Amino acid sequence: MIWQEFTLGDAIHVKHGFAFKGEFFSETGKYILLTPGNFNEEGGFRIRPGKDRFYSGDIPENYILEEGDLIVAMTEQGPGLLGSSALIPSSDQYLHNQRLGLIDELSKTKLDKKFLFYLFNTKSVRGQISGSASGTKVRHTSPERIYRVKVRVPQVPEQARIASILSAYDDLIEDNRRRIQLLEHAARLLYMEWFVHLRFPGHEHVKIKDGVPAGWEKKMISEICETVGGGTPSTKVGEYWDGDITWVVPSDVTNNDSLVLLDSERKITEKGLRKSSAKIVPANTILMTSRASVGYFALIDREVCTNQGFINIIPKDESSWKYLLFNLISRVNEIRGNAKGTTYPEISKGRFRSMGVLVPTNALMWEFDQIIGRLIDQIRCLKKQLFSLEKARDLLLPRLMNGEIEI
Repeated sequence: MIWQEFTLGDAIHVKHGFAFKGEFFSETGKYILLTPGNFNEEGGFRIRPGKDRFYSGDIPENYILEEGDLIVAMTEQGPGLLGSSALIPSSDQYLHNQRLGLIDELSKTKLDKKFLFYLFNTKSVRGQISGSASGTKVRHTSPERIYRVKVRVPQVPEQARIASILSAYDDLIEDNRRRIQLLEHAARLLYMEWFVHLRFPGHEHVKIKDGVPAGWEKKMISEICETVGGGTPSTKVGEYWDGDITWVVPSDVTNNDSLVLLDSERKITEKGLRKSSAKIVPANTILMTSRASVGYFALIDREVCTNQGFINIIPKDESSWKYLLFNLISRVNEIRGNAKGTTYPEISKGRFRSMGVLVPTNALMWEFDQIIGRLIDQIRCLKKQLFSLEKARDLLLPRLMNGEIEI
């Protein structure tokens, strides 16, 4: 295999994004305003239902992205995101924001576009971009710094073959992500159908008075579940950390792309648990972020603990927990409206526990629990497959890119 060496400035041009005005940011609309949050850490495009922001103001036409456009994160909005790249999945839907770089010119004699996407996500290129970045609290790169990145690559035909191998993994990963989103959407729709539109099984034979079906009860959240907080062991004591107890923080949940959470970024020890206010909660406890980023939810299939940025919700009746989960998801705006604070919003356990909740019959909640339980099991299985595919791709990528594996 023949290799060539050059700096990226010899092969590409990076276009800055447009400074869209904050006054026109919206919860709904046609065009999604992309940010570095729309990149996966390992590279790749990330859709964030419920988190993405739309833009309702006037839009310069040449800042509407097209399918196949290659963009690069120019700001380290989260750990590992600086220099991450993504390919736009569809045309006339996404906006080229100021914190993103667009590869608008590419020498086809030096680089294949899909190969360049993977090249940006190698340790060599990421390390050079990170090493030349500026900023203390939030680090940034620029087109000029990217141009100075040195690369060693095979000829374009070999690049295309390498990209096709890695793309096959990414296609499977993306297919799993779509299936997970569809399953979660189906669960939300079923909740709406049964408990909002009141078209639950047998509804034709149930009397409804003041919008409440017979046999349903109005209660407070405190009457149907326990609420448990969390805590953080001292970061100054090494023996509290790197144990085997799953310790979830809000970023584990906000960076997750489904309700199912497989693991946490950090672990604590038994001693760290004892020496902090963190508490072990059972498997499938509803983990709800309660501070700063309020109203994000996760489930994990084993005992865990969290930091203080959570209200952990344990229903008293086991058959009610999936109903309660989707009831709370449907009331995120209400939950956030109950969050108070000057530095950052936070909903207290007391305020949360005093919120009302309409409780259906046990038989109906049990039936909902059975259906949703099967969907969540499928989501968890797909999530584990997705993790295995990502791990295999990430092991393969550097070996293909440096010629260790011949193609």
